[in-house]
Parts: sequence; C-alpha cells; structure tokens
Amino acid sequence: MLQQQVSNAPKKRISVSQKRQITIPVEFFNNLGIQSEVDCYMQDNQIIIRPAQDSGEFDEQILADLISQGYSGEELLAKFKEHRRKIRPAVERLLDDADKAARGEGEFSTLSDLFGEGD
Repeated sequence: MLQQQVSNAPKKRISVSQKRQITIPVEFFNNLGIQSEVDCYMQDNQIIIRPAQDSGEFDEQILADLISQGYSGEELLAKFKEHRRKIRPAVERLLDDADKAARGEGEFSTLSDLFGEGD
C-alpha cells in the first residue's frame, strides 16, 4: 500500500552533500508549510521527513495546571517556559522507549519518569 502511495506522489531526486545534508525542494517545502524544523523518522527502511509538530498543543493544559497551582504574572510565565521546554525531550524519550519496548529491549518509562514527580 505504501509503495502505491509513493509511486503516485510527486517525486524529486535530490543530492546529498558530503556533510549528509539535503535541500528540500521549494514546492515540497511550501506545500507542507515547513517552518524552521522538520521531524525525521526511520520506518521500514525509509526516511520520513515531516513538518515539525508544534508542542503548542499542550500549552492550554500546562497553563491551566500552573494557574491551578497559584502561579501568576512573571512567575507563571517563567514556570510555563520551564514546563514547555520539557515536552519535546520527554516525547522523544517516550518514542525511543516505545521503539525499544517494541523490539523487546530495555525498560519502559512512566510519565513521572519523563516529566518528574510533582511536575
């Protein structure tokens, strides 16, 4: 099924530099709405490059939690930034742990392991 999707999709051959860098064709870049980052995955011997997902989807939950803890003003902003910086590394560790678990390697992490107790 994936092979059929790929064969019908727009295709460009691109060069890989000596530093292992590639340039995303401008029409792909624009059509996908890529900003300053992409997420890169390996799946079934293929490299998948997607526009980076904004971790902003957690912003409301983080703010609601911090407000319920009594934070406001500059202190709220500082705590929000601190919590928001933890999201991407935590998700990356979670994905890595999931990959290891799927291969029967390593142990799994809980949310407390990823974000810390009481956070």
